Amino acid sequence: MNQTHRIGFLLVDNFTMISLASAIEPLRMANQLSGQSLYEWVMLTETGSPVRASDHLLVTPDHSIQDCGHLDIMILCGGVDVARTRSRELNKWLRKLARHRVELGAVCTGSYLLADAGVLDGYRCTLHWEYMAAFSEAFPHLETSSALYCIDRDRLTSSGGTVPMDMMLHLIEKEHSSTLSTAICDMFLCERIREEREEQRVPLRHMVGTTQPRLAEVVALMEANLEDPISLDELACYVGLSRRQVERLFQQYVKCSPSRYYLNLRLKRARQLLRQTSYSIIDVAAACGFVSNSHFSKSYREYFGVPARDDRIGCLVSQAADNVPVMPGLTLNIQLESARKEPTFGSVGL
Repeated sequence: MNQTHRIGFLLVDNFTMISLASAIEPLRMANQLSGQSLYEWVMLTETGSPVRASDHLLVTPDHSIQDCGHLDIMILCGGVDVARTRSRELNKWLRKLARHRVELGAVCTGSYLLADAGVLDGYRCTLHWEYMAAFSEAFPHLETSSALYCIDRDRLTSSGGTVPMDMMLHLIEKEHSSTLSTAICDMFLCERIREEREEQRVPLRHMVGTTQPRLAEVVALMEANLEDPISLDELACYVGLSRRQVERLFQQYVKCSPSRYYLNLRLKRARQLLRQTSYSIIDVAAACGFVSNSHFSKSYREYFGVPARDDRIGCLVSQAADNVPVMPGLTLNIQLESARKEPTFGSVGL
């Protein structure tokens, strides 16, 4: 019999409902499919009073932070104007949880409140892209990532929207099995579990606003020319800037060099082709502007943390185990009999 993990969700005024639901629903389905009480969750507010979400729904909590009892994990649910919800009592409570080794997490903009309490010092973290600039200004000493979610030891932080579902599915897979997390994914008609290393798609207009149209032009040219990359000198010439001016714009607004940004675009496109088509790895490399297969393999491994071949095989194993047809032109010489061990599920249904 698995031990039940008790998770508290701390709601602050104007929290984002979709992020809360995306975090809770995988837990509910884990219990339902396994036929066991793997997880228990409780709603908390600082005082125990009802709190209103950003969509104006009023939520009555189960407990205040002072009478919530034992927690294995506490996840802070942020939202609009999160900085206005900070308080001394909340910070004191969060620091107490940290001292007692409770895992701390956040969804949407909740990382701001964890950082304000000082419990993210020394940890890598993320939050919704719209609040990232203000967060970096307020806490310049923290290692802030643009990843969809970050799991760094006993800290779990996630951006907003539906991404908390991916983070919780990752947690379920780690604590139980990939079979269970995949089954939950199937029940919610979710195509796949997004990985921690994947980055938020931050709209360029958010990073540069409308004040840098030439930078936007350069990025548009890059996106339109992935197979035959344009040199930096040519890009600069097309938009009427010098090479050095383009480099300064990227460093100031995108926080990386133009060549690195261009390379990342091509690698992300390569991963899509590897996972969604039957192109050979050599063909994928060529389609994404790599003249050398060794350069492609090295760059791919450095960026995604796995070799391109292993990434494709892992995707195909998942497809075959789930009875998803493999694209024509690909062969998979792997024994799949032990790829998945089906659990005995309880009654199902959404």
